[in-house]
Amino acid sequence: MLENYLPILIFIGIGLVVGGGMIAAGFLLGPHKPDSEKLTSYECGFDAFEDARMKFDVRYYLVAILFIIFDLEIAFLFPWAVVLRDIGMFGFLAMVMFLGILVIGFIYEWKKGALQWE
Repeated sequence: MLENYLPILIFIGIGLVVGGGMIAAGFLLGPHKPDSEKLTSYECGFDAFEDARMKFDVRYYLVAILFIIFDLEIAFLFPWAVVLRDIGMFGFLAMVMFLGILVIGFIYEWKKGALQWE
């Protein structure tokens, strides 16, 4: 049984050794000349003028949720449409339930006003 996984373990080991070697080489061979300019915080070319913990409008998060809803819908609809004849009525009903959950999320977004910008 172990001989089936041995090539995978060897591949992972070689990947870790090569990756670690590259990081170590960059750390050892790279220049280390920190100055005050390199150690300052950088935000678009000028110093930060507000607190990093400022409040964001909740609509940004609602738009992100809306993107995830439509992204998931498309990601699952294409493969489902390809194998619809093979999976039968069970697959059809499962996708109807999935789309129903996404519609509930879309209605939530709509009621919260995420689709209206001022």
